[in-house]
Amino acid sequence: MPESVRYLVADGYYYRAKFWDAVRSSNLNFISKLRSDANLNYLYTGERNKRGAPRKYDGKVDCKNLKDLTFIKEVKPGVKLYSLVVWSVCLKCKIRLACLGEVQPNGKTKNILLFSTDLELTGEQILEYDQARFQIEFIFRDAKQFTGLSSAQCRSSQRLDFHFNASLIALNLAKYEAYNRHSSPAPFVFSMASYKRREFNIHLLYTFINKLDLDPNLILNHPNLPSVLSYGTLAA
Repeated sequence: MPESVRYLVADGYYYRAKFWDAVRSSNLNFISKLRSDANLNYLYTGERNKRGAPRKYDGKVDCKNLKDLTFIKEVKPGVKLYSLVVWSVCLKCKIRLACLGEVQPNGKTKNILLFSTDLELTGEQILEYDQARFQIEFIFRDAKQFTGLSSAQCRSSQRLDFHFNASLIALNLAKYEAYNRHSSPAPFVFSMASYKRREFNIHLLYTFINKLDLDPNLILNHPNLPSVLSYGTLAA
């Protein structure tokens, strides 16, 4: 990895000691999600006894009760962000906990637990990095489903590199063309499924024109043409 890469953001499935050991050996910090029943301990910050081993922990973290966490800010109405440095029993190290408390329609609070092994990160930064992961996942999802990212049968590293780049470039070109077509005042929302459906509709329409000897001017200038081309696309 380049030296500028400092963090690895992964799904909550990878919250495991083996995975963390591999990440740590690569000189990276780990950002991920915790289960609601994760085994965490508060760090003891009280007075130290002169005799015996120093006390390390101050009880188990109750992830359903946020009273002992530090309130950071209200992210949006009904969603509050809390943070605290705690001890992870699974990873055997200190972690910076970032907890989102979201009030549900029934009045109960749903807590979403994120963490970072970099204790210098703030709760806002942990939330920002975790949200950025989903944008990257959308790219790989669309490339796998629509531009053949995982369909290569070659084994050479150079050929695989070319295939991956070709797949992602095709996706970027589709997004670029869809962005240039966007003329509505509403925010631009890209759907590769809708883009593929629209291109298929265009191809099918021209096939009908050519095969049935239709007048293209009457069809391509018809006011209902946009609704025909967008037939089957997503509402967004």
